Amino acid sequence: MTCPQLGDPLVTIEKIGTREMAMTVELVAKLSDAVISAQQGAQRQLELTLTAQRQQQERAPLNLCLILDHSGSMAGEPLATVKRAAQSLVDRLTTEDRLAVVAFDHQAKVLVTNQVVQDKEAIKAKIATLEANGGTAIDQGMKLGLEQLAQGKQGRISQAFLLTDGENEHGNNTRCLELAKLAAEYNITLNTLGFGVHWNQDVLEQIADAATGRLVFIEYAEQAIASFQALFQHIRTVDVTNAHVLLTLSPGAQLAEFKPVTQVAPDTIELNYEPEGPDQYTIRVGDLSATIKRTLLMTLYTQPLPVGSHVIGAVQVRYDDPVRQRSGLLSERVPLTVEAVADHRPTVDAQVQQSILAVEKYRKTQLAETKLQSGDTVGAATFLQSAAKTALQMGDAEAAKVLEESATELQQQSALSEAARKRTRIASKTVLSNSPPSA
Repeated sequence: MTCPQLGDPLVTIEKIGTREMAMTVELVAKLSDAVISAQQGAQRQLELTLTAQRQQQERAPLNLCLILDHSGSMAGEPLATVKRAAQSLVDRLTTEDRLAVVAFDHQAKVLVTNQVVQDKEAIKAKIATLEANGGTAIDQGMKLGLEQLAQGKQGRISQAFLLTDGENEHGNNTRCLELAKLAAEYNITLNTLGFGVHWNQDVLEQIADAATGRLVFIEYAEQAIASFQALFQHIRTVDVTNAHVLLTLSPGAQLAEFKPVTQVAPDTIELNYEPEGPDQYTIRVGDLSATIKRTLLMTLYTQPLPVGSHVIGAVQVRYDDPVRQRSGLLSERVPLTVEAVADHRPTVDAQVQQSILAVEKYRKTQLAETKLQSGDTVGAATFLQSAAKTALQMGDAEAAKVLEESATELQQQSALSEAARKRTRIASKTVLSNSPPSA
């Protein structure tokens, strides 16, 4: 099927006797400052907020795969709680949903083949048979999980929960990332759950980011059920899938060269973009919800422009509606306009400033981790303290507390515990508390 192109009208569906709108997407574009000084080049941040607009109460059913680590290190209470957490999700699925369960140690096996959820007790009984044994090969579990998900994709929202407690010592991390990218190409979202404190946060974050999923930290076994439930609730809000931002820039504007596109909500992710032609770019953002906003921040440069109003580009969203099984739908096309005046003192929009701060918090924390890896604990602590101040400016007191505690631990012990590293990573990319920003 040929997908509609940028600028085509929104695709609708018509039925005899009734007229049903496909799921639509609301796209709000806001520049950090829509006024520039004439005859001078300028840098501006472009914030895009994407939300699904539900035209009907009906939701697409799920196609879910649980990919669970049952290696020897999961023995005892860890595996017992993970099995209970997995069983708790079975209870929340409907008879329209599909489920598969894959288990892996140094090899992978299908515990529950992809099937419509009809006999919940039989599925839970199979999950209960899992026993801890062997090493860890994450990519083996991912490969088998994607194969299972492929069997139930039609008309459903495909999601995977990948849980592990350790390093991928029997697997290949490069292959993990390749499989995550393949999942994104096939409109499958991979969410990763790190259990305990010995998993590799770089690998799990890269997997989740590549497949536009979420990274979850389960520090203690007793948090497993609540973490599974919270993530399940999140994926239940998905209304449209496979969303791509289509950006067209005029000759008077260009994307920044260094990391120009970042998702800032619900998690901070450095996004890749694909050039589609002269001054045209496509950015995949994945799933969209009517209740959870997805926000992107782009850095643009404008060329010197004469006094007056100028259209420097346009944005649009291409997406799929899983309820109506329609693909390549398009949102309204939103023009990007700046006003050039004789002399202008820049002022940053307060809402866009929050997104700018989210990126700053994330990148300062990344710099801290780089300093720590090189053995510069003083420099790492300094960047963490700066990231904590940025979190306070955002109104995220909980993240600020985590980052400040990590800085203090570094100053006192010249090292950072594995638990602190994980908490720091989550605090860097997620808003942990919502309170009014500090002045």
